[in-house]
Amino acid sequence: MDEKHVLENFRRQIIITIDQLVKLLQCSVITARRRLKKWQAYTSINKNGRYYTLPQIPVFDKNGLWKYQAILFSKHGNLKQTIVALIADSQKGLSAIEIAELVGLVPNSSFLSQFKDVPGVKREKHQGRFIYLSDRPKIYTRQKQRWATIAFPTDAQAVVILVQMIKHPDIGIEQIAGHLSAQGQSVEVAAIRRFLRFHDLLKKTSDTKL
Repeated sequence: MDEKHVLENFRRQIIITIDQLVKLLQCSVITARRRLKKWQAYTSINKNGRYYTLPQIPVFDKNGLWKYQAILFSKHGNLKQTIVALIADSQKGLSAIEIAELVGLVPNSSFLSQFKDVPGVKREKHQGRFIYLSDRPKIYTRQKQRWATIAFPTDAQAVVILVQMIKHPDIGIEQIAGHLSAQGQSVEVAAIRRFLRFHDLLKKTSDTKL
């Protein structure tokens, strides 16, 4: 099959694997990879980079990501380059949970542990959890300032929140806020939600849809 027909077939399929392309081109893997490079094809950042798509096909979202079925592509490059770019583009850096949600990793993925030494990223601890900031001075300063303005419950209030969740597994965020208020501690519902989301506890409340 000539290159024109291969490209037409590729476009119809949306995505393709190297084995499928080798069969279409009736060539070696090396030659198939050369064609992909020539066509400036994107490589998936998940599924072990097994899938490719042509540059005219993806419609990237505001984060530069595009998902077809369960296969994720990025305009930023490979997975590591994508995470560095997402961190730099964020308003306040990203937590491990936020990164995982964006690029389809499990929150405790060992892959993220590599980012303590990756150029372009600074990893720091906030509220007992790591956050990932850009190492570019102007962006870093702006992101740090944003973290300073984010309202979280105090440590004492956090203890009360966690105790209430343990005692009452189905308790809602507004009920937690009401309990704190009854103790003379006023904490906004948004601050409690932010705290729970940051620590990956939001799904354990009954009103995560709020």
